[in-house]
Amino acid sequence: MPVRHADSLPTEDVAAGTATKRQVLIGPDEGPNFAMRRFIMEPGGGMPMHTNEVEHEQYVLRGSARVRIGDDMHHVKAGDVVFIPGGVPHSYDADEGGEPFEFLCVVPNRPDQIRLVDR
Repeated sequence: MPVRHADSLPTEDVAAGTATKRQVLIGPDEGPNFAMRRFIMEPGGGMPMHTNEVEHEQYVLRGSARVRIGDDMHHVKAGDVVFIPGGVPHSYDADEGGEPFEFLCVVPNRPDQIRLVDR
């Protein structure tokens, strides 16, 4: 279906995350090159250090968080764009006390494996 409203699509808990949901907006079976997902992290929620084999292109819709990419920590907020190269460890920690941290994530339609990283 070429057009639909995001509210009509289901969300799922991210198993490795804390207070984090994922919503597939455009799945790998719908577009030949990219998939688009929306992540929603409640205040204080997040994702531990992990790697993906594919890169991530992200656009922050609302809220703010600390995003670690490799050895660098970034504080991101609504309107920021984030690029995470494939294979680089990264994590998310949504700021507490505010609104949820929400972002769009576009990834190439290639095989991907998520690996948790001990730090």
